[in-house]
Amino acid sequence: MATVTVADAQVHYERTGSGPVLVLVHGTGSSGAELTWGRTAPRFTGRTVVTPDLSGTDRTTDDGGPLTVEGLAAQVIAVVEEVADGPVDLLGFSMGSPVAAAVAALRPDLVRRLVLVAGWAHTDGDEYLRNLFTLWKNLGVSDAASFGRSAAMTGFSRGFLNAIGRAEVEALIPNLPPTPGTLRHVDLDLRIDVRALLPRIEAETLVIGCTEDATVPVENSRVLHASIAGSSYAEIDAGHVVFFEKEDEFVKLVAEFVDAA
Repeated sequence: MATVTVADAQVHYERTGSGPVLVLVHGTGSSGAELTWGRTAPRFTGRTVVTPDLSGTDRTTDDGGPLTVEGLAAQVIAVVEEVADGPVDLLGFSMGSPVAAAVAALRPDLVRRLVLVAGWAHTDGDEYLRNLFTLWKNLGVSDAASFGRSAAMTGFSRGFLNAIGRAEVEALIPNLPPTPGTLRHVDLDLRIDVRALLPRIEAETLVIGCTEDATVPVENSRVLHASIAGSSYAEIDAGHVVFFEKEDEFVKLVAEFVDAA
């Protein structure tokens, strides 16, 4: 475990393994990298895997103010500069996808290959995303249990939820509590707009969409792909948390892309 100072934040990150550096950027939720990548990160063998915890997570401290994509991108940039001597491979999931895209756009010298998973370019103008995140924001201050239930219901596909059964579904509910940090992330989700940055991305890019995604519908990944010149695109038949539903397929797809000569 280590930290790096970025503006008023003490940004926590972990580094495991050895080999070329792969940085994994988590999505919405104050549990941060531990919940998002705890099971999947060890699957990327033969690599140094770095998992930063962005502002809003439990293990990173700051002044508690509103978040911006650029501010979170600065945190990822600082971690990359701390752990690597050259460009790294960078993967962002959900909220972490526009953050990772911003890193690649603002500091092309730091990103060799970029993977954007279940992400989106902007919220305003997409009534589905705006309403979902507004619902989360409202439930977060009024009904914590329903907040967790909504996140679980949209985070996983119907088929996956039915396959794991009621007891396992109920166990998912507390995984995303509406802590102040989580609600800071949701507030940012409502304001995401990286459209102006996408044409500046130079890194070889793979966009991964999830066909059963009810949090960030797959059309958003298709827009990201269309907005990044020369990017590749793949879809996995899964819900939003694709690396839980189709872990083997997800790891294989990412590994083949970042390990390609």
